Amino acid sequence: MEFVGKVIQILPTEEGVSRAGNAWKKKGWVAETFGQYPRKVKMDAMNATADNLMIEAGKVYTFSVDLDSREYNNRWYTDVRVFRAVETNAPGMEGSFAPQGGVQGASAPQAPANPFANPDPFSAPASGVVSPGAAFGDETDDLPF
Repeated sequence: MEFVGKVIQILPTEEGVSRAGNAWKKKGWVAETFGQYPRKVKMDAMNATADNLMIEAGKVYTFSVDLDSREYNNRWYTDVRVFRAVETNAPGMEGSFAPQGGVQGASAPQAPANPFANPDPFSAPASGVVSPGAAFGDETDDLPF
């Protein structure tokens, strides 16, 4: 899953040793998405992935993440693991969790020039009045009444 967000906080790095004696490292970040209802997303990376990601506060990135939920004592916990972060310099990219358009510089779909134009012959015209055969291209009225 991918989303675009601005990094608003870098969390402290956590380190430790597992029960098996293996050292581990975990880095975390909080990003805020764009759109009408911005969301804050806390994500983290472990070990070598954490060392390879160069994420800075205040910059906009396209994050590639894996979501994983697990149960512990009848409660559910969800992890957001980031495995790639690509800096994005497109302030017009304001999708919520998936970038709209996908490619920088790609133009967004344009609205029709005439909002009352009816390109679909099977839908009602903008006026709301439909003649009996007009929806199917037949302008003659063949009804007996």
